[in-house]
Amino acid sequence: MIQHTVTTTWKKNMQFESDNPSGHKILIDTKKENGGDNEGLAPKALMLSSLAGCSGLDVVSLLNKMRVEVENFTMEVSGELTEEHPKYYHKVFLAYHFTGRDLNEDKITKAVNLSVEKYCGVMEMFRRFAEISIDIHFHQE
Repeated sequence: MIQHTVTTTWKKNMQFESDNPSGHKILIDTKKENGGDNEGLAPKALMLSSLAGCSGLDVVSLLNKMRVEVENFTMEVSGELTEEHPKYYHKVFLAYHFTGRDLNEDKITKAVNLSVEKYCGVMEMFRRFAEISIDIHFHQE
């Protein structure tokens, strides 16, 4: 069984520094109106970044295996929070944007769907508490 451990340390005010099993670190903070200095990533938004990062890694890996080239790949993730505390994302929307010449839309769509339906563990975690929808956009140059 694989186990990941992170260490998160209070730095000042409402700011924390958190490491990653790879050794990299990030700052977590909150907005000034919530008592923070707005110098780091907000915890809930960081979850959306994790979702995009997980799926993005899958998609790039799959496209490489399929020998599909794109010039640019961007994901926009938005989450709708519940009204009541504890507030959590109950609806999440991912928009995948691919830019390039002669994009192979079938293979790109297959790569995204494999990530969404099979490979992305963060996506599976989100499915436990949120309704997820995706859209794929192709931008031909």
